[in-house]
Amino acid sequence: MSGFLVHLMRHGAPAVPGLLLGHRDDAPLPSGTARCVDGALGLDFAQVVSSDLVRALDPAMEVAEARRLPHTVDPRWRELDFGAWTGLAPSQVDPAAHARFWDDPETHAPPGGERWSQLRGRVGQALSALDGPSLVVTHAGAMRAALSVLFHMEHRQVWAFDLPYSCVLSLRVWPGEAAQIVGLKA
Repeated sequence: MSGFLVHLMRHGAPAVPGLLLGHRDDAPLPSGTARCVDGALGLDFAQVVSSDLVRALDPAMEVAEARRLPHTVDPRWRELDFGAWTGLAPSQVDPAAHARFWDDPETHAPPGGERWSQLRGRVGQALSALDGPSLVVTHAGAMRAALSVLFHMEHRQVWAFDLPYSCVLSLRVWPGEAAQIVGLKA
């Protein structure tokens, strides 16, 4: 099979940006959804896939409807589960625990939350399920996990990527092979 494009789009801005939302189901601002719809203009894809969390689901449904394309909900594209930190601002988390997490998210996952390998595992499975040009509306953590899986990058490398709300990261993937970054659109 020849390679195909996968566009990873971060969901629209939520009402309160900057929180560790994780699996909390906050809606995007209408302006955030509109930016996602605008961001999909000019992209080539045959299907829309999204996280089941409403901040990704709403813009994905609008894009799919506008383009008259199929939309699939896949919870494997959810954000990292921040456990007890869900909904908190980073400044509300114990600074030492927060630093340990960012330094080693595998060993120091948030209390009751998800380890880095768990996020990478489910996102890797979701990537493997894609079978053609796709727009995936998801979350920054899942986008970074996809980069980690496809390019064998460590967490420190992928967390260096700035992924603002509604940005699009376009990748050409070949099933069973490496990927190629095509572009980043903010």
